[in-house]
Amino acid sequence: MPSIEKSIPRQNETADASSPVPSLSNLFKVWLKIGLLSFGGPTAQIALMHKIVVDERKWLNERQFLNALSFCMLLPGPEAMQLATYSGWRLHGFIGGLMAGLLFVIPGAIIVLSFATIYALYGNVPLVNALFLGVKACVLIIVIEALHRVSKKVLHEKLHWFIAGLAFIGIFVLNLPFPLIILVAALFGFLRGSNSIEPLEVHNRQQRTLTGTIGTILLWLLIWFTPLVLLDLFAAQSILNEIGIFFSKLAIVTFGGAYAVLAYMSQDVVAHFGWLNAGEMMDGLGLAETTPGPLILVTEFVGFLAAYRDGGLATGLLGAVITLWVTFAPCFLWIFVGAPYIDWIGAQPRLRGALSGIAAAVVGVILNLSIWFGLHVFFSDVSATKYGVLTLWTPELSSFDSRIIVLSTVSGLLILRFHWGITPVLLLSALGGAGLAWLG
Repeated sequence: MPSIEKSIPRQNETADASSPVPSLSNLFKVWLKIGLLSFGGPTAQIALMHKIVVDERKWLNERQFLNALSFCMLLPGPEAMQLATYSGWRLHGFIGGLMAGLLFVIPGAIIVLSFATIYALYGNVPLVNALFLGVKACVLIIVIEALHRVSKKVLHEKLHWFIAGLAFIGIFVLNLPFPLIILVAALFGFLRGSNSIEPLEVHNRQQRTLTGTIGTILLWLLIWFTPLVLLDLFAAQSILNEIGIFFSKLAIVTFGGAYAVLAYMSQDVVAHFGWLNAGEMMDGLGLAETTPGPLILVTEFVGFLAAYRDGGLATGLLGAVITLWVTFAPCFLWIFVGAPYIDWIGAQPRLRGALSGIAAAVVGVILNLSIWFGLHVFFSDVSATKYGVLTLWTPELSSFDSRIIVLSTVSGLLILRFHWGITPVLLLSALGGAGLAWLG
């Protein structure tokens, strides 16, 4: 097997020699900022990363970013966190990737754990719910802006629009599995790709050999499974062992992120294990939606509550830590093994065609997530209605929340018209939600 070499973004298009590689301290500050502001699920998170990493800092160019995004969409796990890990890796290798990935997850994980603890001890807190109402309204605007920005970058041909449209119909109306949609788009793009596409010039600095790849695989498998082996040896019958095994299995099949895996996870968590009820599962997803970090942090909420109810607060904390470990260790495995090959994949005409097809399908998937999220923001009661092979999301009109109109309109004007930063608009919208709740 020929060696494939690692690329550094001091090269073509927008990321060139005029954009110096940042120091580790600068990388830390930027990724901490992204981690703290990564509200709104993968759509808004990817848009935020694009704005900072590509548009403002020019650490990656457009093609590098989209190639990496398309690759991450093929992987199980949260694509936004994996894209962050890849971006950090490209700038500073293993240390940079580990730093970016952890900083993307840790702020949200701390917040989710804090609110999960409050939830377990005291139940829902009205003030927190009111603040989250404002955050949701602002996030809706961020999602819409993200959809517009990504579609402009990806949909260059009528065929791309066609693929995006079919992907949207497939996932939103036909309820087709997300991996199937991505696979079909990749296959179509691969077959359509030809030598008429000019290969990318890949600038190489550091070779990645087959031996190095195997070593990386073994290292991260060891990191991933060591806690599971210890639990099996010393706590085989405990809830912690069950949590570790269950969420390790989940990490392998979480294509499409939290929304795609919610039904599978709910079935086992609610019906099989009895750790949570259906309402608590939705509360966990709502918490993950309105806090920074990947939506898959809903697993932390589940792991904490399951362990807390079995053994108290200390056990709950261990359950959260184990859940996080087995959820995100595989993500580092996928990226550190695959990252050195992304530019090589992008340089192959047919593989570039496959990535182009995936990128177009991703726009349709983002549109699906945008509408799904919008329905659940404006209406507190939304149900899926089946008509044969068709699935339609139907809101209960009486559950419409008029406060969202005010909050989202103000957020839209500030972000889209006056180009305010995300942080002040999020804070203002959250305070607005609390104020409207206080006014009744």
